[in-house]
Amino acid sequence: MSAHAELQDRPVLDLPHVNAELHYLGRMTERPRNYTYDPPPDVPRSNTVHESHIVPIYDLRPIEAEISLDREGFELLGHVSAVRDFYDPEAERLIAEVTGASRVFVFDHTVRRRVTGADDRAAGQPRQPATRVHVDHTARSGPQRVRDLLGDEADELLKGRVQVINLWRPIRGPLRDAPLAVCDARSVAPGDLVPSDLVYRSRVGETYAVKYNPDHRWFYVPEMQRDEALLLKCFDSETDGRARFMPHTAFNDPTAPDDVAPRESIELRTLVFHPA
Repeated sequence: MSAHAELQDRPVLDLPHVNAELHYLGRMTERPRNYTYDPPPDVPRSNTVHESHIVPIYDLRPIEAEISLDREGFELLGHVSAVRDFYDPEAERLIAEVTGASRVFVFDHTVRRRVTGADDRAAGQPRQPATRVHVDHTARSGPQRVRDLLGDEADELLKGRVQVINLWRPIRGPLRDAPLAVCDARSVAPGDLVPSDLVYRSRVGETYAVKYNPDHRWFYVPEMQRDEALLLKCFDSETDGRARFMPHTAFNDPTAPDDVAPRESIELRTLVFHPA
């Protein structure tokens, strides 16, 4: 049975869901590009065209035991942190335990706090929830991060399996504002993923923008708590049919109350290594 046929056989259509708006990449003739800082004069911060679609986003909780990081590209963990600072070796140990990795290297963390009307990356403002469907790394930029960050070790590490995995969790729960939607990687066609430049002052990174496909299957975790974490697979060098790139985005839950507490969350980005 093909992965696509297996996907269609899963009873997701019977799951509770919300219908919500997601923002995809629209039709473009040039390569998408986004600056992480104020660009030169007369250069737009982004040249990216977006289009919005209303899609069902299914409740992950009833099937969380069936979900796999290697199959769907995401996994929900119950994890009570023993530390106040999530940017801690505890996260490395957790991801190594879940994945069986020989080494985990945390290379970035981002705290997001929703401020009404604020733009993401605006000067003097906290980072905002990312509201465009995207994948953090690509087939090119995943290995490049290993070279950028681990220097002389990179060539040897890249002989084995390498993954980029994010650990995402609320700082306060229950989280009702701008929850995270995750897309079953098996429902994503290769042509849905469009390489895009992310321009920093000292380098140009590459992410995937994502084109709309009605086959995409979206999930979320309602009222996620601080002692829960989502693992998100953003890159996998293995090409044997396992999930490699998992689109995700924040979204506005139409069922959330008007007085919902603003979202506060943290995500760690990690390089995950398995020996050759």
